[in-house]
Amino acid sequence: MQNSKVLFCSLSPKSSLPERKDALNKILSQIDFTSIVSPRDKVAIKMHIGDVNNVTHIAPELVALVVQEVKKQNALPYLTETSTLYSGPRSNAITHLQLAQEHGFTFEAVGAPFIMADGLFGNAEIEVPINGILFDKVNIARDAVLTDVLIALSHPTGHMLSGIGACLKNLGMGLSSRKGKMLQHSSIKPYINADQCTLCGQCLKWCPVQCIIEQNGKAFIQQEICIGCGECLTLCKFSAVKFNWGIGSEDFQKSIAEYALGAIQNKRGKSLFINVLTDMTKECDCLSIKQTPVIDDIGILASTDPVAIDQATLDLTRQRNNKDLGRIAYPALDPNIQLDHAEKIGLGNRKYELVEI
Repeated sequence: MQNSKVLFCSLSPKSSLPERKDALNKILSQIDFTSIVSPRDKVAIKMHIGDVNNVTHIAPELVALVVQEVKKQNALPYLTETSTLYSGPRSNAITHLQLAQEHGFTFEAVGAPFIMADGLFGNAEIEVPINGILFDKVNIARDAVLTDVLIALSHPTGHMLSGIGACLKNLGMGLSSRKGKMLQHSSIKPYINADQCTLCGQCLKWCPVQCIIEQNGKAFIQQEICIGCGECLTLCKFSAVKFNWGIGSEDFQKSIAEYALGAIQNKRGKSLFINVLTDMTKECDCLSIKQTPVIDDIGILASTDPVAIDQATLDLTRQRNNKDLGRIAYPALDPNIQLDHAEKIGLGNRKYELVEI
């Protein structure tokens, strides 16, 4: 297999926003967008707005530069995300978009609308067949499948289950439906914490297979019927629906890789991946806390290979810090598992040529 190309523009250890914009512009100027984007293409720019109190996510000003490049091709760019599996402001389209506005991802600032890829509640999905090892089909957000072009703008961080969360996680977890997220995260199906249940009836009403019943004045999930879609998890306003977060890191990482494969299955040659190696923290941008970076800024990467760009991310953080970002954040976890598995299932190539801009 021929080595993949990864473009790289370095940054100072404590880079400023103008410096980051300049670096990204240099990267974008070296990309042949005509080979990826055609006129009138609908172009999804997948990014992360950061949860409440998060300030280290990618800035709207950088996203705007990508939007501008897409518009030069007379295409139709839009920002996109999916709802979270757990409760919070990003668990449905309405409050997710409100938070996006608060974090500066407005049409006026970015130049493109924000459209949730998985609908109002995170259950708009398409089942995508893949040649995986764990899965032969994966549940991907509907509009992520239907869109013409995908640009993943990722912010590498540490992660409590996978060591690192970068491009593969942005694709695999970030573009899966609620059912897909559930299958990646959990080794068992949801259950009800009776102490928190008020029997409001919402989960009983909306369960797609009617597996939730009333038992002793509380909701009860019949495990033998439950399909693990995760619908009840977000519908519950009292956080009474629980599930097991204790799936092993190895299975979790392999699942992410296979869902990432499903996310770009019909977009070979119509995808671009950008990793912004700045403000890299121990935890991902999903946490509703203000975090302090654990390593200095390094630069910006771009590639048409999602495996190569994450491999380069690990390598560059290791070269600058003796340990890669994953080992710094969570020494007990091996983030290479997801990359090895991704290469094995044909998602991309771990061998790459770093082209410095």
